[in-house]
Amino acid sequence: MASDELCWLSATDLAALIRRRKVSPVEVVDAVLERIERLNPQLNAYVTVTADEARRAAKQAERELARRRAALGPLHGVPFSVKDLVITKGVRTTFGTPLHADNVPTEDAPMVARLKAAGGIMMGKTNTPAFGWLGATHNLVFGETRNPWRRDRTRPSRRSCCGRPASRCSWSSGPTSGGSTGMPPRRSTRRTIARSRASPPAT
Repeated sequence: MASDELCWLSATDLAALIRRRKVSPVEVVDAVLERIERLNPQLNAYVTVTADEARRAAKQAERELARRRAALGPLHGVPFSVKDLVITKGVRTTFGTPLHADNVPTEDAPMVARLKAAGGIMMGKTNTPAFGWLGATHNLVFGETRNPWRRDRTRPSRRSCCGRPASRCSWSSGPTSGGSTGMPPRRSTRRTIARSRASPPAT
């Protein structure tokens, strides 16, 4: 299966293919990382990419698939991203503000811990307005996130809503305070995806 095609699969479809060994967790993670590397320089959707950790987790997930009677979680091998408002153990979490630019939590938020316990593989952190209190993604730590469909704009695209077209992680966390998660799908991403499944241009 082509790498971009893998990136467009839903979490449930991808989990089913992995369980049936039609695709491997390593293949999926490599496809997502390649897409992030190709598109993120123009979009600035991901602020931290945990490539090494993701590849290690994917190899472990693949070994577990080879074991007889292995207890696999419902998201075994499925990649996910986490908004930079959510704490992640050992991975910088800035909340979009210079006040926490060097903050490295010592534990995962419950939602992250549960995704990992279900077998999910974290790919990295996506951008956020400071403390999540704006409807557009720009902050003094990482700058603006661009709309994947109209790169001259920023307002309609947001961390997870922009990060998903950029990497097509099958699962993205999106807590919201200022409407920044709910508005983008209504204004941009869902309409465009419904109209065309073409990837955002790479240039």
